[in-house]
Amino acid sequence: MSPPGRPKGEHRSAQHEGSPLSVVAAFLLGAAMVFGFAPFEFSGVPLLALALLLLLWQDARPRRAAQLGFAFGLGLFDAGVSWVYVALNTFGGMPLPLAAVATAGFCAYLALFPALAGWLATRWTPAHSWSRALAGAAAWTLAEWARSVVFTGFPWLSLGYAQIVRDGATPLAGIAPVGGVFAVTLAGALVSAALALAIPAVAGGAWRRAGLCVAGALAIPLTGALIDRAEWTRPLQSVSVSLLQGNVTQDRKFDPQFRQNTFDLYSELVTVSRGRLIVLPESAFPVFADEVPDAVLLHLLRTAAARDGDLLLGLFTVEPPLPGGGLRYYNSVLSLGAGELQLYRKRHLVPFGETIPADAVLGWFIRNVLSIPLANQSAGAPDQPPLKVAGQAVAVNICYEDAFGADIRTQAGAATLLVNVTNDAWYGRSLAALQHNQIAAMRAKETGRTLLRATNTGITSAIGHDGRELARLPWFTGGILEIDVVGREGLTPYVRAGDAPAAALAALLLIVAAFAARPPDRGARGRMR
Repeated sequence: MSPPGRPKGEHRSAQHEGSPLSVVAAFLLGAAMVFGFAPFEFSGVPLLALALLLLLWQDARPRRAAQLGFAFGLGLFDAGVSWVYVALNTFGGMPLPLAAVATAGFCAYLALFPALAGWLATRWTPAHSWSRALAGAAAWTLAEWARSVVFTGFPWLSLGYAQIVRDGATPLAGIAPVGGVFAVTLAGALVSAALALAIPAVAGGAWRRAGLCVAGALAIPLTGALIDRAEWTRPLQSVSVSLLQGNVTQDRKFDPQFRQNTFDLYSELVTVSRGRLIVLPESAFPVFADEVPDAVLLHLLRTAAARDGDLLLGLFTVEPPLPGGGLRYYNSVLSLGAGELQLYRKRHLVPFGETIPADAVLGWFIRNVLSIPLANQSAGAPDQPPLKVAGQAVAVNICYEDAFGADIRTQAGAATLLVNVTNDAWYGRSLAALQHNQIAAMRAKETGRTLLRATNTGITSAIGHDGRELARLPWFTGGILEIDVVGREGLTPYVRAGDAPAAALAALLLIVAAFAARPPDRGARGRMR
């Protein structure tokens, strides 16, 4: 019997939402979502997984929806980014139990954002309603955007990235040049919302309602495909490029005994390369600039200059301390060749890997449990201009900086090419490098620029302005990727406006869903009579 004053259906819903099976289902759906990302690239899987999560939210109260969102997030991040354990334990030297706890804690922190989305989606909307489905799509998008900015951000496995595949992009990704990855996420989440409404309609035989939902789900990618027909940027001159992949294993990379081998390896690769623009990986020379032998630097400079070209070299630079501080270390890219010497310094540092938050409090602990070279670096200036090299204006970014479209767009407008240098050897043969390459492809799509990636162990690749991968080197092999690419000019709407329009639209839709769900004020209507 239902409690007094509570409808019988609501009592059954409360019993249902307390079932542990729904939590297990949410966890498994989150884990399944990983198959939408590289290397699997089943781009429809995340849309279906999110649709089923939105369906679980339909009859959940806010607290229960948050629990389901948290379980979904745990599944997603446990399956998708637990490779951070490799960096902490295998190469960082953190004891196994501590590394396992740190990895689990990191994934649990990330799962808080889907939990927040669940709470927001159900807080002001009634169960089993279109407004709750709409609120779910909007809240998911806002949570992803928040995850990209809170505590310096970690936007890995955002829904929109699944819409970029090696052969190009799905119709949904056609929205990326207009609103960036979070606009793609919002579009995908709206498709999921329509599916979440269609499923019970089909089950209940409400074919007209189901047809409308399916039509809405199809209209969104169709809109993306139409937008994708626009050419936001224009081609300029081409340039021959050599992307070098040294394949120096992480356990030898910072070994002083292997340093000369590294100098010899890259000197030889530069010698046999053919490009006018030569790009070496992040910290290809894992030393400070003044520690590189003069003979090596001269060889690199003269080889590039002989082709009327330039070379981009990853190493570290140091500056004198500011008053009251210590020496300032920078993860840098240096240009050598026919042009003047130029420098880019990494701006967006990895917490606990390149910078130690609250160093005065946590520094002693981090240094005692992690063996990471130069773990407290300084950040480069936020407004560094593109480097003028090999007849191109090259916007350089280092390592996971390319996971932040908001950072890349600030340089992209004045650039003709994007170049990312990285060292994903920290994560071994995990999914990290493959996911990273997919994320980079979204930056090319957003900005309408060709993006070149030179990495230590892979994935070294060239990605066209449309997000389509042009070529790559095999993983964990040494070699040179030789390719001719075309520089481009012009501004996409995303380069002009950034992530703000997508986040604002998601917030507006959440507000619309909340107000649409409010019951009419009958007392007010009575007074008007």
